[in-house]
Amino acid sequence: MDPHVGATPFFGARFHRDPAAVYRRLRHEHGPVAPIQLEGGVPAWCVLGYREVHYVVGNPETFSRDPRRWNRWNRVPENWSLRAYVEPRPSALLADLAEHRTRGKGVHEALATVDSVELDSEVERICDTLIDRFAGRGFADLVVEYTHQIPLLAMAKIYGIPDDEAPMLTHDVALSGQEGEEAVRAHERTVGRMLRLVRERRARPSGDLVSHLVKHPIGFSEDEVAADLFITLGKAHLTTSDWMGNALRLMLTEPRFAMDLAGGRSSVGHALNEVLWEDTPTQNQVGRWATQDIQLGGKPIRQGDLLVLGLAAANADPQVRPHGHEGAIGNHAHLSFSHGEYGCPYAAQEIARTITTTGIEVLLDRLPDTELGVHPDDLTWRPSVLMRGLTSLPVTFSAH
Repeated sequence: MDPHVGATPFFGARFHRDPAAVYRRLRHEHGPVAPIQLEGGVPAWCVLGYREVHYVVGNPETFSRDPRRWNRWNRVPENWSLRAYVEPRPSALLADLAEHRTRGKGVHEALATVDSVELDSEVERICDTLIDRFAGRGFADLVVEYTHQIPLLAMAKIYGIPDDEAPMLTHDVALSGQEGEEAVRAHERTVGRMLRLVRERRARPSGDLVSHLVKHPIGFSEDEVAADLFITLGKAHLTTSDWMGNALRLMLTEPRFAMDLAGGRSSVGHALNEVLWEDTPTQNQVGRWATQDIQLGGKPIRQGDLLVLGLAAANADPQVRPHGHEGAIGNHAHLSFSHGEYGCPYAAQEIARTITTTGIEVLLDRLPDTELGVHPDDLTWRPSVLMRGLTSLPVTFSAH
């Protein structure tokens, strides 16, 4: 019997309302690896255990990143919203290990050219500009008007994209990480813009990240650069904006962090790290594909099966974190940036950390008496199997 018949859906109201409860139930019923169904009834295995996720990402020869290995492409709807993240394309992130090591090196080197001091200064300017728009009225939605704007405006600068294009790009990148046909169309528009950007830089190179990739001695094709730019932009924007928004929610609702909203900064880093454990922005990563029949967590994984890395579930694994958030301070062994050869590059992590830290600190400096404008239970989460982020974060403060 197919183990995915009647498997738990990773979509819909029940999942989005409380994914942590779904992960706990799956762990109780199936152990560290569980059969699931993604949107559209697409079968997959969710790797819930911390050690099991570590094993999968540490063995890329057995668990490939190349989606061409998938044995269920015939089950994937044409308008599947997750297609943008798994469809075969010439990307360093969606390639077997040898190709990834060659081409991924170029992407990492391009990211490392970003000057952290210049980035910090640019993010401060972006934050001040955004706060100026709502500081005088005494209330704001920090997700819509602040955290969801900052990362893409910063990445637009890194990519050399004009400011007037950023709003539409912000809309499309955010939409591409959700469910439904609109997500597919948003992905198509974003990839199209990346391809035009690559062609512009081939004709008129400058000092931005895109130009570094275009002229890299590896010799990327236009489609390869565009694919890597789309994936990098999506990960940077969605992950960083949700990281910042989730940390602000924690600081506004958790008494342990209340003093920081009165002007302190000492626990901003603690809040950011705790969020990576408790409400990690990337809750699930799709995916890995088995290159052979293998047993994992007691389950029979077949060659070509899709594995979803349950990063949020793994971070909450009671086998490694029996005391919950008490062990978060000073502990950076979470899997929120994934791990291994395909983990988030260090340079990309530093870019994200600079954006999130600066974004929160500027807000605390400018609006130190910020308070949550609704009851914490009224906050809602965006419907996404991949990301964990709020749809809004209403706050009040003294008008300036």
